[in-house]
Amino acid sequence: MNFQPLLPINVNSSMKGSMKKALITFSLLFVGALSLLAQNQFPSQIWHKGNIYGTEGQTYAGLVKYDLENNLVQLQTETISTFTASNVSYFEIFDETYGGLRRFYSLPYSLNGDYETPVFFEVLTEGNDIALLCREYVATDSRNMGTWGPMGMNPFWGPQTMTGYRLAFNYYFFKDNEIQKYSLKKKDLFAFLPGHNDEISLFMRKNRLEHDRRGDLLRITAYYNELNKN
Repeated sequence: MNFQPLLPINVNSSMKGSMKKALITFSLLFVGALSLLAQNQFPSQIWHKGNIYGTEGQTYAGLVKYDLENNLVQLQTETISTFTASNVSYFEIFDETYGGLRRFYSLPYSLNGDYETPVFFEVLTEGNDIALLCREYVATDSRNMGTWGPMGMNPFWGPQTMTGYRLAFNYYFFKDNEIQKYSLKKKDLFAFLPGHNDEISLFMRKNRLEHDRRGDLLRITAYYNELNKN
């Protein structure tokens, strides 16, 4: 398709200067728009600086992208290599957009109730008695259909949404050498963290913490592990 010029070819220097400024402004706006679009991606859609640690002691450094649904992790250097949870001990990424260093371990677990296979879990916090793990996924969010919300995150991640989708989590407690899924019911949280009900209840009230939010669960579990040190 051939576009016709919108302005006469013979323009004076003043008009040339105005056009140049307009083009620069448009270019900056365009780059800014692309930057915003790049930021409005879920963490698993982004390449992060990181390291992958193999089951036989190998270490690979480069850009890392993960796929928890299929339990895969990719490494980008001169080429792109793909690893499964079976040949990775753990990997770590520096997530500049959503909250610093994050670490994912390959652990045996039965996702579908059949038999255990290596599965990637993100470790949120751990102590001598219990660790809090999670697996993120992208879910359809009918409440936000037709909206575009920035996913601005901090280490305590609130709800993150994009057009028709949201970032969701399944949470697990590693306790007594077993990974157990958390139902997001408050009574079950206290069952996982026994012996300090009054202290935990007070801690949650004072800090306005919820029993089903990523950052709040992290703080509650870390507090429980501190109580158990005493």
